[in-house]
Amino acid sequence: MRIGVLGTGRMADALATHWVRAGHEVTVGGRDAHQAERLAMRIGSDVRPASLRAAAEFGQEAVLAALPFGAGAEVARELRAALEGKVLLDCSNPVGPGFRLLTEGGPSAAQQLAAAAPGAHVVKAFNLCHEDVWRMRPPVFDGRPLAVPVCGDDETALARVRELVRDVGCEPVAGGGLSRAGLLEATAALFIALWVGEGADVQAIAPPLAYAAGPSHRETA
Repeated sequence: MRIGVLGTGRMADALATHWVRAGHEVTVGGRDAHQAERLAMRIGSDVRPASLRAAAEFGQEAVLAALPFGAGAEVARELRAALEGKVLLDCSNPVGPGFRLLTEGGPSAAQQLAAAAPGAHVVKAFNLCHEDVWRMRPPVFDGRPLAVPVCGDDETALARVRELVRDVGCEPVAGGGLSRAGLLEATAALFIALWVGEGADVQAIAPPLAYAAGPSHRETA
């Protein structure tokens, strides 16, 4: 795939590095040309630095919006013509001080991107883990690849993002339509609050799949 990356931060670095190793062509775009050039050099010699607009234009198969919440919709609005008809992958988390969900009571960050660039096919993914998890080669725990929920409305866009999830070494999980992206963002806010704020083991919250509907259901199945 030809992938454009909007942003020069740690998520852009972690995910783009996997995709370059998987054989995809990547262009990194940023408002700061020096930062874009530095990130491109760190990821690989074939990665091109560019402006945000040039990166959006380059990403024929997918464009990653690795931008802070608040900046994402603004950039998408500026680039709406370049994003027309393209897969726009959103990995942002609208989490503020006190682990507060900044979109509470309104549209999700992913839906705000979709409203800003209505011709793009927005897909939500890669928002539930710290960027260092995405740097792992691959993210496997106790012999099991990390599962990545994916939310979106366009099947072609979902298929491409599922491929990109697998290229990171993870397993995609159907998360529903884009209307459910807010649930992923709220889950991230809760997880971060528990992990960081309480030092809690979030994995301990959920029972094994066999017990998901209750022990009585398991016994009669």
